[in-house]
Amino acid sequence: MIFDLPKEDRSIIKVIGVGGGGCNAVAHMYKQGIVGVDFVITNTDNQALELNPVPVKIQMGPYLTDGRGAGSKPEVGKEACEESIEDIRAILEEDTKMVFITAGMGGGTGTGAAPIIARLSREMGILTVGIVTVPFTFEGRRRNEQAKNGLEEMKASVDAIVVISNDKLREIHGNLPLSHAFSNADDILSIAAKGIAEIITVPGYVNVDFEDVNTVMRESGVAIMGTAVAEGEDRARKAVDGALNSPLLEDNDIRGAKHILLNITSGNSEVTMDEIFEITEYVQEEAGYGTDLIWGHCHDETLGDKISVTIIATGFEHKTRKVVQEIPEKVMVALDEKQAEEKVFEVEHPAKEELNTIEFDHVEDVYDKYQKNRYSYEEPFVKDEAEAKRDEMRERFSRQEAERRERLRKMNVKLTNPKSVVDLESKPAYQRRNVELDDVPHSSDNPRSKWILTDDNEPRIREENSFLHDNVD
Repeated sequence: MIFDLPKEDRSIIKVIGVGGGGCNAVAHMYKQGIVGVDFVITNTDNQALELNPVPVKIQMGPYLTDGRGAGSKPEVGKEACEESIEDIRAILEEDTKMVFITAGMGGGTGTGAAPIIARLSREMGILTVGIVTVPFTFEGRRRNEQAKNGLEEMKASVDAIVVISNDKLREIHGNLPLSHAFSNADDILSIAAKGIAEIITVPGYVNVDFEDVNTVMRESGVAIMGTAVAEGEDRARKAVDGALNSPLLEDNDIRGAKHILLNITSGNSEVTMDEIFEITEYVQEEAGYGTDLIWGHCHDETLGDKISVTIIATGFEHKTRKVVQEIPEKVMVALDEKQAEEKVFEVEHPAKEELNTIEFDHVEDVYDKYQKNRYSYEEPFVKDEAEAKRDEMRERFSRQEAERRERLRKMNVKLTNPKSVVDLESKPAYQRRNVELDDVPHSSDNPRSKWILTDDNEPRIREENSFLHDNVD
């Protein structure tokens, strides 16, 4: 059932909210406003549709669900969508070139119907982009499992998909009230749709049109999208760094992307050439210089002195994703619970086979040619002589090392004792070591020779040696 179709000119871009989460997000976008975009909501719950301010509404499966929800059953959402598929086709046939399909994964209608709408859109040749959220971990194992399956179906049905993790919202914003937490998720969905759509709809000096976006996002798989606003000193670097490190998106590493769409928007304080160079060079360096970079510039007076940077990176089919290790399930056993006794089967040893032997009276003793050493593992007569010498040297070195350490230890003890230091300074070394000195000449004795040889080799006595001096300089 389709109703409330406005008569004004249609845009080539449509944003379709599917299910409860998708419809709430589109209502949030509708209130904020996105330039040049038509909004459509579709749900099985007729009551939720009536409360939504978006004018274009499609009730799916009116006969199947009788105006009620899908009961968190994706198969019901699929059947309801198939029942109303022609109403959805009629909306898409109205000069639509690009469609955003927004849904929350894990429920019934969004998880079941969004992949079918995306598949229909692609069959009609429309550039189809999915913007979906995955649930909080505390929402339950069943809902998270359904979200995982629905996300895989969405990836196979769209040209490009942007995944937003609700758990990351919790990590960043902390313990918010439940309504505020889901409102933050709607804000991120709005930023993603607005950032991509207004690249096309808002004209600029260096314009990026639909064909540029089509080149980047057509059959590109998982897309990474980030946007940030900055002002003041070094605003260009702050804005591009914030866009590349958006913590709210499922993945923010653009290295390995095949295509990157970059849009720079400035207000009254126009962006400079140096700022454009800094932004584009930073993005190209982060992505790799083999990446195809398309950039554009727009003017928005509402920004004032601020600058806005939006980055869309696609083409990650060959990128290695992180593997999350699953925690094994814990088995809880109560102490008073009776344990079933496990039967222990003992291995029966086979009976030894008895051999019939015949004993003879004549017995010969057989002796080994070489006698074995039965009392040690080493054969002493085989030991290498060189090895024995090496053992002796190692033993001597070890003994010398031990003696040296003992001398150093005693010396260290003496040096740390003040009395020992005084003894070292006042007492000669030979006395400390009890060395007897015999026939020691007095220091006044002169042991120098008085004999010299002349040229004719005849010795002659002189009172003094000309080569020696009594007074040393």
